[in-house]
Amino acid sequence: MSIWKRYLIFTIGILVQSAGIALVVKSLLGTSPISSLPYVLSLAYPYTLGQTTFVVNMAFLAGQIVLLRRRFDSIQLFQIPVTLVFAFFIDVSMALFASVVPAWYPAKMAVLLLGAAFVALGVSLQVIAHVLMLAGEAIVQAISQVFHFEFGWVKTAFDCSLVVSAAIFSYTQLGTIEGIREGTLISALITGSIARFFIHHLGRVDAQGNLVFAPHL
Repeated sequence: MSIWKRYLIFTIGILVQSAGIALVVKSLLGTSPISSLPYVLSLAYPYTLGQTTFVVNMAFLAGQIVLLRRRFDSIQLFQIPVTLVFAFFIDVSMALFASVVPAWYPAKMAVLLLGAAFVALGVSLQVIAHVLMLAGEAIVQAISQVFHFEFGWVKTAFDCSLVVSAAIFSYTQLGTIEGIREGTLISALITGSIARFFIHHLGRVDAQGNLVFAPHL
């Protein structure tokens, strides 16, 4: 597979993940774990969810540099422009789904689960493309690499830590806990597992750059 096709898969992954983040927010059951902290920041300060997402992701990029040190590949600095695009698509997705306001609880749950699946699929496509990753996933990959833990389990733990941080910040800065409900917890618990399922069943890119479908990875 050519490098351009791999970047196409990566770009699709970004689009799918941004749509998933917006859907989880629109479920009215909380935010996606990866967006919980940016969401609270967007409430505390006069910035959009996309803009605060960019700031938080730059902190994740700094974390990668600290963790990987000499193993940090300078190509990963392209996460900066990629995150700008990702942040833009989050705001676009929020606008596109503006009319999605489920009133019935089962409908809210359906939107939540669809959003979580989209987030997990987007993450998986980035892993499969094996060119770049968004900073939120790349730092999970860095932790997995440095400490030799399985990506899906690290993703789940990382998401849970973001939720706790968002709750603490929201309570101390806003006097209440915003954007964190049962949907956030559900997303935190299932997104990593869904991502692991997609990675194991969709495929991977081998050392020669070919997309290999491997249902038993």
